[in-house]
Amino acid sequence: MRFFALSIALLTSAVALVAADDDAGVIVSVTEVVDCERKTERGDTIDVHYRGTLASDGSEFDASYNRGEPLTFQVGKGQVIKGWDDNLLDMCIGEKRKLTIPPKYGYGDRDMGPIPAGSTLIFETELVGIKGVTKDEL
Repeated sequence: MRFFALSIALLTSAVALVAADDDAGVIVSVTEVVDCERKTERGDTIDVHYRGTLASDGSEFDASYNRGEPLTFQVGKGQVIKGWDDNLLDMCIGEKRKLTIPPKYGYGDRDMGPIPAGSTLIFETELVGIKGVTKDEL
């Protein structure tokens, strides 16, 4: 009976480890800390500057900085990849984050322009604005 219980416990642990490996999430590094009262919330319309590179070789595939205009979208509403949607919340204007996004939270198994299927993406992001939030609220 003890052998059976031990076998079940080991099997459960092995399944949990495999599930954890399959569920690797986005790695978020705050590269410039900013203190504020009003942080981004789900549904806010935000302006974000970014630079996107492939983790595999470091090649840049897109950058709003090159266009001189940030990307504007509603955060947390599915308008951008999940790796952005979930990890640009609770930010202050001026804060910078580096997001390392596995395929599951990026473009998955699809090619997307210069981004090959199954790519891990690295984004350097900078929150430059929250629509309707004034300096007084920060």
